[in-house]
Amino acid sequence: MAEANVQEIKMNQVHLSKKAWASLIAKWIFLGVMIVFTLYPVIYTVLGSLKTNAELTQGGGFFPEVWHFENYYKAFIQADFTQYTLNSVIVSASVTLLATVTTSLAGFVMARRDFAGKKILLALYMSMMFVSLGSVTLYPIYELLRALKINKTMLALVIALTGGQATNVFLVMGFTKGIPRELDEAAIIDGCSIYGVYTRIILPLSKPILAVVALFSFRNAWNDYITSLIMTISMPKLQTLTVAVVQLKYSVNAAAEWHIMLAGASIAIIPILIVYLFANKQFIAGLTAGAVKG
Repeated sequence: MAEANVQEIKMNQVHLSKKAWASLIAKWIFLGVMIVFTLYPVIYTVLGSLKTNAELTQGGGFFPEVWHFENYYKAFIQADFTQYTLNSVIVSASVTLLATVTTSLAGFVMARRDFAGKKILLALYMSMMFVSLGSVTLYPIYELLRALKINKTMLALVIALTGGQATNVFLVMGFTKGIPRELDEAAIIDGCSIYGVYTRIILPLSKPILAVVALFSFRNAWNDYITSLIMTISMPKLQTLTVAVVQLKYSVNAAAEWHIMLAGASIAIIPILIVYLFANKQFIAGLTAGAVKG
């Protein structure tokens, strides 16, 4: 009887071991597929930037027959990449700073203060998270900026790209709700105003989620194309790098030069990768903290 029980236990262990291995293999296959789908466009862009235009258009091999690093030189010559890169850095940094400040203030007020119309405002924010208006809003925004006589400045592009921060506001609001109110009360007893509570208590404790907001804002501003194109269509010198890269598609003879455009796109990818490499720890920490506290 005892031997039968031992054999049954061993069989169950073997069965469980097989299930564990099958589950592990399935997870690794899934992760491998996701990695391939994520990295393939980037790898294809970099390798395509080192091919000739004929290789790209005629469907050559995955790797270049000859590595044409001069494509990057041509990209810099055909477009003033120094100026466009500077424009992108200024716009992205300004949008990141403005979005971080405004969303932290809005999230703090939504989480800590009660005022008339708060529920309506929250409902409007919520609707903007699930209803994408997209390019429908571009013309009204442009007309508003033109009425303010700032449509021909970089400030107009910064303001246009800073809007639509509903998701970030909810992230900050959820994080702020997880901070004990006792800290606010203690600060008020010590003589802090509501502004002192925000600057001395909430803001320092919100650094992880604000890092997430900053990274999202920088990424969106750096990668934006349609808004940047519309806002700078009459001012080529104010165009961002993303807009300039698309212009590389055509040479002076109006022939499509995909290899030059891919070279420019590869250059445009580098800054956002550098930002992520330096901020990935704060990004992951902020997302984890927001998930737990929200």
